[in-house]
Amino acid sequence: MKEWWIQVGLIAVPLLAVYLHIPPPNLSPALYTWRSTGAFFTYQEQRIFYRDSWGAVGSSDVVILLHGFPTSSYDWYKVWEGLTQRFQRVIALDFIGFGFSDKPRFHRYSIFEQASIVEALVNHLGLIDQKVNLLSHDYGDTVAQELLYRYEHRRQGHINIGSLCLSNGGIFPETHHPRLIQKLLKDGGIFSPVLTRLMNFYFFSKG
Repeated sequence: MKEWWIQVGLIAVPLLAVYLHIPPPNLSPALYTWRSTGAFFTYQEQRIFYRDSWGAVGSSDVVILLHGFPTSSYDWYKVWEGLTQRFQRVIALDFIGFGFSDKPRFHRYSIFEQASIVEALVNHLGLIDQKVNLLSHDYGDTVAQELLYRYEHRRQGHINIGSLCLSNGGIFPETHHPRLIQKLLKDGGIFSPVLTRLMNFYFFSKG
């Protein structure tokens, strides 16, 4: 029996290595358009993707959209046009490790870093002194709460929050109990690249 498992391992490990190095599929037309109408800025040597659309004439309101886990700014594509009819500028980013932003391996990802990236983007766009509205979802809710804390305590580099809307997320992080797959994806260890390659629409929608 022991020799049988060794033989399986000797066959499975090379096959898994080959599978993990298969190039990802081409972007769908919708995702290609989403990326091509966005831009990148650099935060601590990491490229961060964002979209910045100008919308309603006569409005001075700016809204920043913070996506959930484990998705990206594309979460907002169905409401994007409607938001541009209400706000002067609609801005969304892919947090580091998500979407089209860089995904460094063995990186210490944290909510605090994601909040700092949002602040850096606001500064990059020249909006550091302007009131902005935050619309967040899921994982983005926790990032928004950290941004709100920094704003309330007037931390250096904080953004000026005019309003905040939290949607479908945990208000109290200590009561949040992530699923096993969320823990495995979050840690960025040896299982993450395997799980991401095995993921498909069916498993994603079920989750």
